[in-house]
This record gives sequence, C-alpha cells and structure tokens, in this order.
Amino acid sequence: MLARYYQELLNYFARTARGRENAADLVHEAYARVLTLQRSGQAIAQPRALLYRTVRNLLVDQHRRSSVREPLPGGASDEPPLPDVADLAAPAALGPEALAASSQGMQAMLATIDALPLRCREAFILHRFDGLSHAEVAAQMGISRKMVEQHIQRAMQACRRCRDGMDRAADAGERLN
Repeated sequence: MLARYYQELLNYFARTARGRENAADLVHEAYARVLTLQRSGQAIAQPRALLYRTVRNLLVDQHRRSSVREPLPGGASDEPPLPDVADLAAPAALGPEALAASSQGMQAMLATIDALPLRCREAFILHRFDGLSHAEVAAQMGISRKMVEQHIQRAMQACRRCRDGMDRAADAGERLN
C-alpha cells in the first residue's frame, strides 16, 4: 500500500533536501520507519500523511545535525534556511500517471531488493526495514560487522542504480512530451 507514494515523495523532497540522492535516502529511511511501525501491529490511518511528516522530521533532524557539526565563525551559516513547514505541505492528490509511475518505481525497487543475493538481502532488510543496527544484524546472522557493512553497501548501490535508471527513464519520458 505504501509503494504508491514513493515517487511522489522523492519528487517532492528532491527540491528541499539538497538533491535527489539525499531525498532518496530520506524517503528510504521514512519508509523503513513507517514499515517498522506497521509491522509492530500499529494501525496507520493515513500512511501518506505519516510518510510526509516522517520525511519532514528527518529533514529537520538532518539540518540540525549539519548545523551542529559545521558551525561557522560568528554564527553564520552557508546553508540555505530550512523551508517553512507550511511550504512543505503535501501536494494535492496526483493524477493517474503520477500514481502509476510511483507504483512502478516502488515495484522496481522491490524487484531490485528481491534480486540481491540471499545473505545481502537479509542483512539489508534487517537493517533498513527492521531497524537493527549493524552489530545487531551481525549477531542475528552470525557474521562479522564488517560483512554486514559490505552487504548493506552492496544493497544500497543496487538501489541507487535502480533509482538512477528510473530517473533516466523519467527524464527520457519528459523529453518525449
């Protein structure tokens, strides 16, 4: 059910998250958190609103962390100010083309994850969707933490390649119109 919002969220937050790659990381993290909440048995009345709110909160957290890590002399900041929360309101319902593209994007991402080698996929799902730390994944799988990091890195690279392929296909489709 959540899959249909992926492309919508990615497109929307690419404008405010300093690029599409950063937006994709935020959206992935939001999906992981919402799926963890859903798997815990909690009913989610408005998944789209929860996803938008989760990404917004992650964006705010990211900005806070970066401002703490890189303060400039005199308190100045070279980063643009965070957009007003009112500016981040979810867009109105999208047309069928956007919903289809979002669904296709999520299906492609899920197929990419399914195509990963078994142990790689298992480590990735435990970390990203179940919210386990690298150490917890290593303990559960009986492998080293370094191997967990390699599995997750491999899975993230595959997801980025999938996303890049979707972006190129979307760009090619826009040029045709």
